[in-house]
Amino acid sequence: MAQHSTHPGGASRVHRRALLGTVVLAVLVSLAGLVAHLTRDGRSPSATPAPPPSSPTASSSSAAPSGPRTRPRALPVPPKTHDPITYGKAAAAALWSYDTRAYSQPELRKALRGWLTTESKYADPASVDEAVPSPVLWKEMAANGQFATAKINEGHFPHAFTQALQDDPGAITQAYVYAVTVSGKQSIAWKGSPAGGAESRSTTLAVQCRPDHPCALVGVMPSVAP
Repeated sequence: MAQHSTHPGGASRVHRRALLGTVVLAVLVSLAGLVAHLTRDGRSPSATPAPPPSSPTASSSSAAPSGPRTRPRALPVPPKTHDPITYGKAAAAALWSYDTRAYSQPELRKALRGWLTTESKYADPASVDEAVPSPVLWKEMAANGQFATAKINEGHFPHAFTQALQDDPGAITQAYVYAVTVSGKQSIAWKGSPAGGAESRSTTLAVQCRPDHPCALVGVMPSVAP
């Protein structure tokens, strides 16, 4: 269960990842119990890239992308939208995708950090960095020309979040941070392989959408909220 804090801005950097749910929703001052509901099932977000194809745990349950989709993919660029669900779905797709043939690990890490809000009191770059393969793993995947693409099935506001907003609609107006849960599938392929692995993904993201500014990513929640 997530910790509760009425002053998340003062949390040490070491604890920011664990307190992301609190950071995101502490702006809803009257909704201190919401984080517990968002994280009550204890499930972890599925943003971690799949293992390289040489790993015996790699799945082959479905065909990997083929045809034009096997071409090297550009680094992810955030969309210009004021819709938190639209942005959340795009962010999840970016977090679940990579292409070792097209760019380096530091380049992908930098690109994903570019999705974060510029308001440092809310941004949690560590949670985004965890979606990027480590330098050692990236090197192994690059040797195989491994890449992954994402198919997004749906995105929605978690039940506890919508209920909290119904109870206090004005509470969101301090920082305009929304919780968005996204589900989809990540497909993996590599050179010389017409079929790779695929597995379902789901994650809850914190998205900031101020009325006068396009949406931006706050971070990845420590648990998936239904």
